[in-house]
Amino acid sequence: MSGQMNWASGRQRWIFFISLISFVGFIIMAALVKFQLLAPLDLAIITSIQNLEHPFITDIAIGLSFIGSIGPVTVLCLIVIAVLYWVLRRRTEILLLIVVVFGSSILNLLLKLIFQRVRPDIHRLVEITGYSFPSGHSMGAFSFYSVLAYLLWRHIDSRTGRGVLIAFAIIMILSIGLSRIYLGVHYPSDILGGYLASCAWVSFMVRYYERRMGKRGFPDA
Repeated sequence: MSGQMNWASGRQRWIFFISLISFVGFIIMAALVKFQLLAPLDLAIITSIQNLEHPFITDIAIGLSFIGSIGPVTVLCLIVIAVLYWVLRRRTEILLLIVVVFGSSILNLLLKLIFQRVRPDIHRLVEITGYSFPSGHSMGAFSFYSVLAYLLWRHIDSRTGRGVLIAFAIIMILSIGLSRIYLGVHYPSDILGGYLASCAWVSFMVRYYERRMGKRGFPDA
């Protein structure tokens, strides 16, 4: 029992460390954006990615961008909630999913109002309104797919299954972020800022959840 308590305590420290590092990283990124110190790098990355422009890639990017928007994310959340409630019988985890995903959306709106960064106007493949930093799509994707991986991990027994789960989450998070750069509606610093803000948020909520509910995020096996 003491070994399990020490293991859980060590996890708590690591989760807190990840949350703190992500928060500090976001503050640094926000300062760099505020003083426009990343403008040359942002432009260079956008140009490199948009040099890959092709109708097929554009269709994929638009599809990924759609998947990362609030409507499809809400539908996916409802599906996961149904699975947690009726199939896995893990009803207490539903609240964590809701708070993480929709809390991330609220946090994104507040941060955009604070920074009010204008979107890039270089070569847009789609038109969109609103502020740019941090990216709502990147925050939403990171929040949803990371908490999804966290919640489903313990229900998968095989290493292969867990590897597929983590790989899927990473691919979706990165591809949705890249799609926004490719479409010309976000700077790369918007995407990275969104990832950092969301990572800090998710880590904070997971740590609070585990401490409050006594839940262990990952089984020993």
